[in-house]
Amino acid sequence: MTDSAWDPRQYAVFSGHRGRPFTDLLARVDAPAPRLVVDLGCGPGDLTLGLARRWPQARVVGVDSSPEMLQRARELDAEGRVEWVERRAEEWDPAATGDPVDVLVTNATLQWVPTHLRLVPTWVQALAPGGTFAMQVPSNFEAPSHRLMREVAARHARAEELRPGLERARAVADPQTYAALLLELTPDVDVWQTTYEHVLATTPDGPHPVLEWVRGTGLRPVLGVLDADERDAFVADYARELETAYPRRSFGVLFPFTRTFAVARTGGRRSGVVDG
Repeated sequence: MTDSAWDPRQYAVFSGHRGRPFTDLLARVDAPAPRLVVDLGCGPGDLTLGLARRWPQARVVGVDSSPEMLQRARELDAEGRVEWVERRAEEWDPAATGDPVDVLVTNATLQWVPTHLRLVPTWVQALAPGGTFAMQVPSNFEAPSHRLMREVAARHARAEELRPGLERARAVADPQTYAALLLELTPDVDVWQTTYEHVLATTPDGPHPVLEWVRGTGLRPVLGVLDADERDAFVADYARELETAYPRRSFGVLFPFTRTFAVARTGGRRSGVVDG
């Protein structure tokens, strides 16, 4: 496994925190009996299997570009309940499922897809009548966790090589942009933001928990560029910055994290747009 590859074990360190937005997103999906449910960017599959439990009669498909994540998903899916497909979101074609999609979920994935504002309308238009599109993206790229990562990278000798991987996530738009995009397609749209105040546990001599969080996501492109010695030096510099930005306290570390959600249902009534 390369340092830029997705590591299911590292990603799962904060599975409880990462899973809550998925649950909050699905709480707004009113689909009593979908026939086909797709999780685009399914990761290690644990949340996708939750879709199979929610809709036991549905055909469920999990799509991801990471073979490491899909291997873990297949290991978790002991009963073979889900169809696991290796495909980049940019290349995924809804028609490849062979049936109209009733529920399309994409959770914490589209920040890695720079062209997603162009792709979302094609996905929504491909839904079955009355189908639902539900998305969630991180909206914390100006938070210290990401700003400091960019600052440490900017003063690195290989700054130009590091920049593309760090800039990719800026594809995420504001809530109003997602609302306007979806309202052009259907009147039944719900868009909102939530800031989670995560409390991350610490150990006396352990690594900073925010560092461990981003190791599983946003730090991967940096680590994939650098050699072993450079990685160690970068991580040490970044960790010092995190200790100041997110101080350790008796109860752990407070890690605010803002996320943007959108749910759109085709052929329905307007349910409202909320940002806050």
